[in-house]
Amino acid sequence: MAALVAATALLASLFLPFAVKPWLVRRGVLDVPTARSSHTEPTIRGMGITVAAALLLSMAVAWLALLLGPQEEAAGPAVVLVSALVMAAAAVIGWIEDFRGIAIKFRAVLQLGIGLAGSLALAAALPGQNVWWVPAGAVAVAAYINVANFMDGINGISGMHGLLVGLFYAAAGLLTGHLWLVLAGAGIAAAFAGFLPWNLSRGNVFLGDVGSYLLGASIAVTAVAAFLAKVPVEYIFSPVLIYLADTFITLIRRIASGQRWYAAHRQHAYQRLTIVGLSHLQATAVVSAATVATGLLGIVSTRAGEGMDILAGVLCALVVLLYLRTPTIFQRMIRRRAV
Repeated sequence: MAALVAATALLASLFLPFAVKPWLVRRGVLDVPTARSSHTEPTIRGMGITVAAALLLSMAVAWLALLLGPQEEAAGPAVVLVSALVMAAAAVIGWIEDFRGIAIKFRAVLQLGIGLAGSLALAAALPGQNVWWVPAGAVAVAAYINVANFMDGINGISGMHGLLVGLFYAAAGLLTGHLWLVLAGAGIAAAFAGFLPWNLSRGNVFLGDVGSYLLGASIAVTAVAAFLAKVPVEYIFSPVLIYLADTFITLIRRIASGQRWYAAHRQHAYQRLTIVGLSHLQATAVVSAATVATGLLGIVSTRAGEGMDILAGVLCALVVLLYLRTPTIFQRMIRRRAV
């Protein structure tokens, strides 16, 4: 079942751009470099619409499979359906942002509204829920949509993030016996994996806001559903820890220094990696390696014996700190080689 969901997402994500890319070119949907950009030339954006179509198609397959298959989890089809609707709504907002732009305050209201509606629906679908978690779920969805958008600045980074987090969430589903989580994770992983060849090719394209909003919403709504389903928080939190740390530490630094936190910039750790001399692929590899490390440590901390969970937590914190220091580390290494 998971293989069918993943194959659907992967094939659709790989082949839909052949039809969509020429249309985007004709419409002149370009990403023009700004102060925040790590690119130097205008590039086609909005290709995330193909990832959205692929992911939603795979979620439809997952929904049907759960609906028609063995009823081991009665809430499974509802959880997948709600998740798909949240993903679709976020993608629509991103698509409008790509073409017309949306005022910051109105955009925030829309994102919170999506998160609130999705969290309410999930709380209703999953038995034994405390409604006090609903506002937290709404904030989580809105916040991670913006985290994914802020972190979508170099080639490969968003595709790899979707691939890795999707795989970790699918693994969490296997380890906890939640088939809907296995299918959702497989769909997310495969949909963003299919985008990577297009993003990394010579005629590279960007996800655009439609794709980054989709990435953030798909991960966040899956995480909220997993939390409400009593999946261990380590499984949910550890794969996204690097993205969260890079975003919020950068935000705190900017606020503390008196800068406008919402203004375009290139101060994220992953952006500074490219400034000191790493290529986009190398910087993406650093982010991905740190994500794999924290994700694995999250699994270890949950499944290891007494005492090992503390050690895994400490190691996870050290990985985060090391990642945040990588721009300085690589800058020193590159300077030494140049001498």
